[in-house]
Amino acid sequence: MLNRKFAKVNIDERLVMGKAANLIVTSSTGVESTLSVAELGYLDGVTAGTALASKALVLNASKAATGIGGLTLTSPTGTGLGYGTGAGGAVTQATSRSTGVTLSKLTGTITGTATSLAAGAEAEFVVTNTTVAIGDVVILSIQSGPTTGTSQVSVSTVAAGSFKIKIYNHHASTADTGAPKINFAVIKAVSA
Repeated sequence: MLNRKFAKVNIDERLVMGKAANLIVTSSTGVESTLSVAELGYLDGVTAGTALASKALVLNASKAATGIGGLTLTSPTGTGLGYGTGAGGAVTQATSRSTGVTLSKLTGTITGTATSLAAGAEAEFVVTNTTVAIGDVVILSIQSGPTTGTSQVSVSTVAAGSFKIKIYNHHASTADTGAPKINFAVIKAVSA
């Protein structure tokens, strides 16, 4: 086996390595990295931000990549799938339950007003959100707030730049006077 160390190597054209060869590179700080011919093959032809079959995935400058066919999480007790710190926001609804809000984030919390929502009544408001496209899916959950425990929220419409939330008090006789805290998350989707 040929084992030589070079302090500095200039390669103008090609470095030919055998099938079982390893390339060992030492950084200026003394950190050593070893790459086999097979591992180098995973890097050959990679374009940052674009997924290719049987190649390494290198994120682009925005920490993004396109063309991934699927992703499987195998650690159900880990951090899970979701948005990181800074992706979300919060906004508070003013005046009434039908007053619109603006929050251009992919995820967040909307605090509604504590104005009365009569038994069996519903209210709808627009969330202006520039991150939303017409084909996206918006999911909702109630974090806290409704006094009757029977109010529900749903998305009634998704449009380019906005979505509508409907809140409905299912209670037969008691008004809901709590300020609902509604969590939302936008799932980017396409129809073709």
